This record gives sequence, C-alpha cells and structure tokens, in this order.
Amino acid sequence: MKHSPKFRSKREEERAALKNTTGYKIWSVMFTILYPFIAVFTFLFSGIVMFFSGISRVLAYLFGGRHA
Repeated sequence: MKHSPKFRSKREEERAALKNTTGYKIWSVMFTILYPFIAVFTFLFSGIVMFFSGISRVLAYLFGGRHA
C-alpha cells in the first residue's frame, strides 16, 4: 500500500492519524497539566532518598567493621 504524497513514509502517515485520536489529545493535555507535579515529586523523592542514603553511609562508617 502506497503512502500519501504529503508524508515521507507510511509510518509517518500512521503517526499523523494517531495524533488525531481523542485518546492522544487527552493524554497530551493531561501530561502537560501534570508534568509540573511529576517533576516536583521526582525532585522531592530524590532528595529524601539522598538524605537517607547519607544517614546510611554515616551509620555504616560509624558502626561498620574495618576489615582491610
């Protein structure tokens, strides 16, 4: 099956068709709205993990046996 002349490939034509679906439009809007919340959560969660990792390193240094 030949693709439309305005597209370079059949896959590009399929992608353009998918972008016209309701699901794609809803996903695009939701992702745009929720992205700041996702970014802030990621930043905070990374900070919490780094904090507890630091505590773990200090405790391992203080109470860990030095077997060198």
